[in-house]
Amino acid sequence: MLKHAVIPFLLGAGLLTGAPSALAASNLVFCSEGSPAGFDPGQYTTGTDFDASAETVFNRLTQFERGGTAVIPGLATKWEVSDDGKTYTFHLREGVKFHTTDYFKPSRPFNADDVLFTFNRMLDKDNPFRKAYPTEFPYFTDMGMDKNIAKVDKVDEHTVKFTLNEVDAAFIQNLAMSFASIQSAEYADQLLKNGKAADINQKPIGTGPFVFSKYQKDAQIRFKGNKDYWQPDDVKIDNLIFAITTDASVRMQKLKKNECQVTLHPRPADLPALKADRSLQVLQQPGFNLGYIAYNTQHPPFDRLEVRQAMDMAVNKKAILQAVYQDSGQLAVNAMPPTQWSYDESLKDAPYDPEKARQLLQQAGVKPGTEVTLWAMPVQRPYNPNAKLMAEMLQADWNKLGFKVRIVSYEWGEYLKRMKSGEHDIALIGWTGDNGDPDNWLGTPYSCDAIGSNNYSLWCDPQYDSLVKQAKQVTDQAQRSALYQQAQQRLKQQVPITPVAHSTVNQPLSVKVSGFKVSPFGHNDFSGVSVD
Repeated sequence: MLKHAVIPFLLGAGLLTGAPSALAASNLVFCSEGSPAGFDPGQYTTGTDFDASAETVFNRLTQFERGGTAVIPGLATKWEVSDDGKTYTFHLREGVKFHTTDYFKPSRPFNADDVLFTFNRMLDKDNPFRKAYPTEFPYFTDMGMDKNIAKVDKVDEHTVKFTLNEVDAAFIQNLAMSFASIQSAEYADQLLKNGKAADINQKPIGTGPFVFSKYQKDAQIRFKGNKDYWQPDDVKIDNLIFAITTDASVRMQKLKKNECQVTLHPRPADLPALKADRSLQVLQQPGFNLGYIAYNTQHPPFDRLEVRQAMDMAVNKKAILQAVYQDSGQLAVNAMPPTQWSYDESLKDAPYDPEKARQLLQQAGVKPGTEVTLWAMPVQRPYNPNAKLMAEMLQADWNKLGFKVRIVSYEWGEYLKRMKSGEHDIALIGWTGDNGDPDNWLGTPYSCDAIGSNNYSLWCDPQYDSLVKQAKQVTDQAQRSALYQQAQQRLKQQVPITPVAHSTVNQPLSVKVSGFKVSPFGHNDFSGVSVD
């Protein structure tokens, strides 16, 4: 924290521009792509928010192995599931300390009360803390956990029991996701007593590997290594600094100058030079993601299937793949990547056919000159390296159909907020898998429960919804796959989205960085990472 420690900056450029530099082995600067909306993981759904909170400050009951999708113990050392699949008993890790900062000093270690506070705040709209600081929990509700968790009981100080209304085959994986980060009940009580409940989103307290120090919007976030972390070998950095740098070319310049040691989302055109630089390494992994076009099915004329079909068959995916993704993308046909179990390989795209698209629009009575908005993301995401260029290409394609397409964009947080409320006609967006389960690809972004949150098509199809819900309530993987494949077929038929591409993830970093693992979920985790 700046009040207690001074971090020397040895690069003149960093000193003059205010950009942090990290030359000491115990300092690491991460050139991130945007400002987080806040630091309370339960409230958010994007990697930008999770990197700045869930992956640094917090832990969860279960967690994913670094760089993989396997679930391993976290703040729970073990768990049992009842024979009927509806009761989960978690045994909590003892002696885990919450962070000590200038705004909070814990009087006790982590225990069952913290688990109860974390989940009861999301479950109960009349929870005193939630009434003092009203907020929504989109992932929690999108997955129906608000309806399916009947209760959370404290068995003793180090044992908690979750009782479900229905079987949820992905429950353990869901608890490893960022939104389920465990908060301090004691800290919440302090905030409530002082009338500062909203500070839970600005001054976070967790049990994770890094302790929050300071945030300057659009500039930087500072964290200190947690010297009391329950996995001490995972904390090898004294000072972790997020240098918020929205421009991809500037991020790469900073990396080359050693003003940051890790960054993300390089432009495809920059990759050859990055790979040729001997001071850098570029980690590469097939993308567990999807970039897609969302049609607002509640806005005419996109409430009509034939109009959505026309838009879909007029998208020149091959041209977009070549221009936007270059050598870093794979053409997408489905709402999930081929590496996800239950992927339906039988699905095919409608042929690219602008002439047939025009005929469909004419039959649907869509008048030439109809004005529509196409929303383009203002930031790079793992699933879309250049939304502006993609939007311009789509604008040209759809203008030829007789539409008058206007491109719209907003600051990232505002973009998401306005899309959730359904202001758009068509939007560019995407998804990176969160837990390795098919429900995360099919339920969370397209279910009826997800309207107003991650369902940017505002599409509610009872037949589809029934299939996805049935699939969550059986545990046999073959049965689940069959149901999910039916759901994929229904989604393809109804065209609430046009899948465009699965982007290859390229992560540039200094050769001095050791231990960094590319997350299949698009997160940036600095546990176990060191700088030589």
